[in-house]
Order: sequence, then structure tokens, then C-alpha cells
Amino acid sequence: MAYVISDSCVSCGACAGECPVGAIAEGDGKYEINADTCIDCGTCAGTCPTGAISEG
Repeated sequence: MAYVISDSCVSCGACAGECPVGAIAEGDGKYEINADTCIDCGTCAGTCPTGAISEG
């Protein structure tokens, strides 16, 4: 199951730069993870300074 980004996202972009498959992009007010591209590695969750990313 792909990771998801909650409303706690502050749009810092730290996660997008760390995603090995480029599954994270800036969305409307927060970053979003493309579930079809996400490989469930968890790198983004470990990078997020606000803890906004979790397993969906």
C-alpha cells in the first residue's frame, strides 16, 4: 500500500527530493504521492520534518 501525505504537510519539498522513483509532486496546498508509482520504501516518511507521511 502506498504512502500518503496528511494535511500536516508544510510543502517544504524534503520528501520529493528523496523519493527514488519520483512519486512525489507538489499538489494543491501540499505534496502528494502517486500511488501507482510509489514502491513503499518509506524513505519519504523518514525525511518528513512534520511527520505528515504514513503508510496508507
